[in-house]
Amino acid sequence: MEQPLPKSWSIHTRPEIIAKYQILERVGSGAYSDVYRARRLSDDLIVALKEVHDYQSAFREIEALQMLRNCPNVVVLHEYFWREDEDAVLVLEFLRTDLSVVIRDAKKKEGGVRVGEVKRWMLQILCGVDACHRNMIVHRDLKPGNLLVSDDGVLKLADFGQARILMESGFDGDNNQQVPVEQNIGYQEYVPPPLVTVPDAHSLPNQGCNNQAEEVTNREEYLRQLVELKAKRHAMDEADKETNTNDGYSSCLATGTISDIDDDPLKSSYSYEAEEGGDDRTGALTSCVGTRWFRAPELLYGSIDYGLEVDLWSLGCIFSELLTLEPLFPGVSDIDQLGRIINVLGNLTEEVWPSCSKLPDYRTISFAKIENPVSLEACLPNRSPDEISIVKRLVCYNPANRATAMELLNDKYFNEEPLPLPVSELHVPLTKNDHDEDSPGGWNDYDGMGSDSDFGPFNVKTTSSGFSIQFS
Repeated sequence: MEQPLPKSWSIHTRPEIIAKYQILERVGSGAYSDVYRARRLSDDLIVALKEVHDYQSAFREIEALQMLRNCPNVVVLHEYFWREDEDAVLVLEFLRTDLSVVIRDAKKKEGGVRVGEVKRWMLQILCGVDACHRNMIVHRDLKPGNLLVSDDGVLKLADFGQARILMESGFDGDNNQQVPVEQNIGYQEYVPPPLVTVPDAHSLPNQGCNNQAEEVTNREEYLRQLVELKAKRHAMDEADKETNTNDGYSSCLATGTISDIDDDPLKSSYSYEAEEGGDDRTGALTSCVGTRWFRAPELLYGSIDYGLEVDLWSLGCIFSELLTLEPLFPGVSDIDQLGRIINVLGNLTEEVWPSCSKLPDYRTISFAKIENPVSLEACLPNRSPDEISIVKRLVCYNPANRATAMELLNDKYFNEEPLPLPVSELHVPLTKNDHDEDSPGGWNDYDGMGSDSDFGPFNVKTTSSGFSIQFS
C-alpha cells in the first residue's frame, strides 16, 4: 500500500512539474532532499523526482550529470526544474535497489557473491568512476548505497551532490576533440557526451525549467560560458559565507548517521564548505565530506588539498566489502576510523607517505606504535592473490600510489577464469529491505564493533601550536 503524500509547498504546487508528472509516493526523505516516485504522463515512464533543498548540492549534481549524461554507468538526468525562489527538482531514472542491498542479500545465501558476479560489479563501478575522473569530476561520496542497480543488473553511480569538477578535462589539445574512453572488457564503449551548457539559477525564472540543454559544439564558447557560470556561483557563495557560522571543529553532517534519510535510493549527504584556503577556480575544497567508512585517510587528517584519489580509496573499501560481505573499516567516529585503518596498515609515517606530516591534523592526533599491523591479507581471508592485490592497490596511504580506474579496468584479473558474468545473469534483489539505516554508510549490522574507547586511555598534551591527543 502506498504511503500518503505529505504535501511539499514546492513540488506539489509547481504547475510545470504536475503538468508533466504524476507523483505516486515519497520514497525517501532527509534534511537536504526528498525523493518521489513519479510517472511521466507523456509515456508512463516511472522516474524519480529528487527535490534538493541545498543550492550547492543541486548545482553540483546537475553540472556533473550533464557532463556524464552518455555514460552507461551513471544515473540518467532526464531534465530538471529550478526557479530562483524554489528548490531544484531533478528528474532522474528510477532504480529500485543499490549495491548495499545486493551485499546484504548475499549474506543470507551460502557462498555469497560468485566471483564472476564480483568481477562484473567491479567492472561497472570502474567504468562509471573512470568516466568521472576523465572529466576531472571527483565524486567524494562513493559507497554501496550510492551505486544504484537497475532491474536488469546495470549499476549506475548516483548522488553527485558532493561532487566537484577540479578542472576542465577530457580534451585533446591538438584537435579540440574530447578523448574517447577505450572500450573495456565486456563493455559498451563509453562515448563522451556533447558539450552542454549548465544554466545558472538566476536565469531559470525566465525559463521555468530546462527541458533540453543547448548543445555547444565550440569548445571556446563552452569554456567561456562555464567560466561565467562559476563566477556567478562564486559570488553567491561569498554572500552565503557572511551568514555561515560553521567553525573548523564542528562535526560534519556527512560524517554522522543517516537514519533521518530513511530508505532514500538517491540519498544526498550534506557537507559544509571550507570557508578559507584554496585559490583554485572552483573554490576551496573541504575535508568534511563523504561517508566515514569510505573516507580516505587524508580527509580524516583534515586535508583540503586532495584530488581524484579520495574516490580510489573508497573504491578499495567497496571492493573489499564485495569480497567479504563485511565493511573494511566500520568506524563509529573519525578517531575510531583512523584507528581501524592504522591497525590494519600500520602507522602513517613519512616513510610510507612522504610529506604526510604536512596534513593539517597529523601532529594533533597520534596513535601508539603498531608493531604488528593486521594487514589487508588478513582482512580478506580465502580470497585470491589477484583480488587482494586489487584492494591493496587502492587502500594505501600515499594517494599517488593508488591505482586509477583505467589501470584496474585493464588488470589481468578481469581476463582470467572465471570471467565476468554477463550483466543479464547478475542476481538483483527485487527491492530494498525495510530497515533502519542507523550507521554511517547505511548499515546497522555492526553495532558494538568499536568506539573511541576501544583505544583505551589517551593523553592530551599542550604544544606550541595548540594541543595533541595520543591514543594508547
